[in-house]
Amino acid sequence: MVKLEHGDFSVGDDKEEARDVSVSAQRLQELGYAVEFRREMSLFGVLGMSFCAIGILTGMSSAFQTGLFSGGPLGLFWGWNICSLFMFLIALSLAEICSTYPTMGGLYFWVCKMKPDMPILGFFTGWLYSMAMVFTGASGNLSIALYLASMAEVGQGRILTRIEITAIAWAMNIFSGIINTIGTKAIGRMSAFNVWWTLGGTFVLVITLLVKAPVKNSPEFVFTNFQNDWQIIFTGWESKGFVVLLGFLQAVYTLEGCETAAQVAEEAVRAEILAPLAVVGSIAGSWLIGLAYMLSLLFAVQNIASVKATTYAIPISQLFYDAVGPQLAQVCLVVVLLAQVMAAITNFTASSRLFYALARDNAFPMKKQFTALNRFQAPYWGVWVSVLIGCLISCAYIGSAVAFNAILSSAAISVMLSYMQPILIRVFWPDSIDDFGPFRLGKWSWPVNFAGFLFCIFICVLFILPTAYPVNVLNMNYSIVAVGGLLVIITINWFWWGKHSFKGPVKTWVTPSPSLH
Repeated sequence: MVKLEHGDFSVGDDKEEARDVSVSAQRLQELGYAVEFRREMSLFGVLGMSFCAIGILTGMSSAFQTGLFSGGPLGLFWGWNICSLFMFLIALSLAEICSTYPTMGGLYFWVCKMKPDMPILGFFTGWLYSMAMVFTGASGNLSIALYLASMAEVGQGRILTRIEITAIAWAMNIFSGIINTIGTKAIGRMSAFNVWWTLGGTFVLVITLLVKAPVKNSPEFVFTNFQNDWQIIFTGWESKGFVVLLGFLQAVYTLEGCETAAQVAEEAVRAEILAPLAVVGSIAGSWLIGLAYMLSLLFAVQNIASVKATTYAIPISQLFYDAVGPQLAQVCLVVVLLAQVMAAITNFTASSRLFYALARDNAFPMKKQFTALNRFQAPYWGVWVSVLIGCLISCAYIGSAVAFNAILSSAAISVMLSYMQPILIRVFWPDSIDDFGPFRLGKWSWPVNFAGFLFCIFICVLFILPTAYPVNVLNMNYSIVAVGGLLVIITINWFWWGKHSFKGPVKTWVTPSPSLH
């Protein structure tokens, strides 16, 4: 049995596991933090966290029409592979930093440690990223409601109202809060299960689509087709190159979330090794799994115009319906729906841990409340504040789907802006890390960081450009307004409160001085 200082947590009789826990605890204490969480997550659980957050089945299914209506098959296929490559480079950059600083603050803590003379960078990164996680969780729970609405229409022909859809989203927000309140062990098991569900679900969807689709599209259509007539009708843009680039948005939106493994670093055994492996492995696995799923969708799509004109709440429901019929379409939707449930829960796991980390360092108000843990080792204040914000955001859907979509787009941009902060520091201050962790890029570090930095800038600009032309009040991209509003709120908060209370990470553990003999 091993007793950890300031933790009062016992570890089983397995000496190797006890040694691993001891090493992780020592590294956390070296970074200035006392041990507060039980280390109950294995590699599979940590990897599952990132897989859950990426949600390859859910992201691809929810955003597939974006690429289909803009770049078409050509834009989807090449956009997916190009974006996956650059997101893999970003994952490598983040993994190197994560291995050095394996704490639940993640991006926020890394920025603070690498640039301690500019606490404002850490403050902005922490707030921006935590809000992005809450918004993404709210988005996921509304998507669950939309999948259920699609299933009701496919199965029974019943069209749910916006109020009914919002009520379901509220219920899912609350459900996500309950699961997160149960604590680390439940989330870890769910995350590990999600890996198998993603693999098995992808296999079921790919086989079902390829076997049951009455007409299979040709390889030429799947890999090279770009019919400019579609794009002019669907988007209004005549520039072939720009329309193909719009298809990149679907890929990036799907692949965001690899860094979520860092949010449970203080709950994982040998986090300095497992967390960076999970960050990189989740992108590599999602690249391949997403490619297989996307190709099956492109080979099976029967009529793009039909998908565009669908009345279903989620357009991919129409693709399933046309390709495999109503009964199997329901099966496909259930596979994606359950994956979406797990992804939404994971987002609130990440946001609650971020609130905890920020409060611990005086970057968030009500420190005592937000750093409190219940008997399940869950930071329950952060969990339920995430639920509350998620419910309030969901209400926007009742009044305007355009407004809600702007909030969700702002979440995707906020994540990319958060990625950019630590990578920017590694590019312009390459000596910002003195003592690297076991996962290191060596001589490739600067080129990889530079490529990731340029891609972050490119995607952030692309995300705020209009996706349709001519631009009007209904198709305008309001994400720039939402992101701008969020940045204004954070700026006001910095000058009103953060500038005076936040100076950087606060040590909760002081290494004992060696005894003098």
